[in-house]
Amino acid sequence: QVQLAESGGGLVQAGDSLRLSCEVSRRTLSGYVMGWFRQAPGKEHEFVAAISWRGGSTSYVDSVKGRFTISRENAMYLQMNSLKPEDTAVYYCAADLSMATMRLRRAEFWGQGTQVTVSS
Repeated sequence: QVQLAESGGGLVQAGDSLRLSCEVSRRTLSGYVMGWFRQAPGKEHEFVAAISWRGGSTSYVDSVKGRFTISRENAMYLQMNSLKPEDTAVYYCAADLSMATMRLRRAEFWGQGTQVTVSS
């Protein structure tokens, strides 16, 4: 019923940059935290970053701090700089009422994912 749609993934070389986008269909998720998870083949999904409803607070996993930036405009974005092969994964947009819940790798709504592949 509520659809989150990711875009912007692709195949890049180490050190390159990508910007992921997430758009919400049907209705605005007023009051919701939005963020990003990622999942590599054979691994559990991992919390990457989240941003509060008004954009005043952000949270990042340690491995992406200083390289990734999450933002909210008309859509929600993840700017990824200095990409590393370890960043290779399917990236999922997600939304929840609680940032604490998202840091525990849970969310109410999920997108279908966009593939990011970083070659050495």
